[in-house]
Amino acid sequence: MTADLADPAVSAAVREVRRTVAELHAALLSNGLVAWTSGNVSARVPGAELLVIKPSGISYADLTAESMVVCDLDGARVSGEFAPSSDTLSHAYIYRHMPHVGGVVHTHSRYATAWAARGEPIPCVLTAMADEFGGEIPVGPFAPIGGSEIGRAVVATLAGHRSPAVLLRSHGVFTIGKHARDAVKAAVMCEDVACTVHLAASRGELTPLPQDQIDALYRRYQNEYGQRLPAATAEGPEENGILVRCHPEIHDLDYRTKWSYRSHYRVTV
Repeated sequence: MTADLADPAVSAAVREVRRTVAELHAALLSNGLVAWTSGNVSARVPGAELLVIKPSGISYADLTAESMVVCDLDGARVSGEFAPSSDTLSHAYIYRHMPHVGGVVHTHSRYATAWAARGEPIPCVLTAMADEFGGEIPVGPFAPIGGSEIGRAVVATLAGHRSPAVLLRSHGVFTIGKHARDAVKAAVMCEDVACTVHLAASRGELTPLPQDQIDALYRRYQNEYGQRLPAATAEGPEENGILVRCHPEIHDLDYRTKWSYRSHYRVTV
């Protein structure tokens, strides 16, 4: 697929991603991860060298699918009424250098950002951390806002880590995922464990889990936890010119509201 918005397949994919990204910004707000206009979600457009990201400085209450900005993977605006987020060049850098990443989230969530302000990684002292992050949540260097430097710091810090989250010193949280919804989940869970570990640390010294236990927990959660859906798929309704395919036992569900199932849908054009 090309990056030509005149191509009907590209245009249909962009409409779907715009809708998804707009909805996911509401999840940042409802989970208490952002204040005022801070924070952003972006998503890669499947099959195209494009990303969709939040516009800069627009209130969350005013965000719509149409207000989301389409950029190429160099961070240049391709479509949209508004200027894109000031973090766009860094999101674009991440997509260029981490081809497995389909979504990026940035927040200044309270507890995780407190760890970033201290320049400390969050130690892996909880089974939930081993499950989700496969170890500690690392801290990266300070990087200036507006260019690709933050993206460089994210990519460099996460190299060799299983964690989908990184704390950037004196700034906040960046998370990645195979899909944008996965990156949002990582941001939610990062704040959750940041709060719990902070409260535990206030009571005394913490003891990280042994590495073999971390590895075992991570393998179990990544490979066994939850519903193991069969490979067979059934065709669902066509929406905005996009045929939605889903697993047969869940194809009647309203997939927009099913957090656990949304990532199992795939778009066919």
